Amino acid sequence: MATVPVYPWRLAPDGLATRRQLRAAGLRPGGQDVVAQVESPRRRRTPLTAFLYRVDRAKPVRPMTPAKTAALERANAARRTCTACRADAGYVIPVSLGMCVPCAYPEYESS
Repeated sequence: MATVPVYPWRLAPDGLATRRQLRAAGLRPGGQDVVAQVESPRRRRTPLTAFLYRVDRAKPVRPMTPAKTAALERANAARRTCTACRADAGYVIPVSLGMCVPCAYPEYESS
């Protein structure tokens, strides 16, 4: 396995981008290998590393299909549904509680 060049943070050459930068531009790596990486030093910890991909070889993001949209809506609805009262809480229920706040703390419910 060949090593890739390492650049200091914010000093990568033009034509290279991270996954997030590609996504913001409506692109994806598209199966290409990592071309380089950037590193940001941190005190007493391993440096932050971001992999870089070539922008000219990136492909457009695949469009969202109706089936994917429906699946995403169902998944988000499940995250908002209380396991105790089965009502839509209107917010994402915290995993630490496992139920909506009124069901988790009935003693604080206002009457």
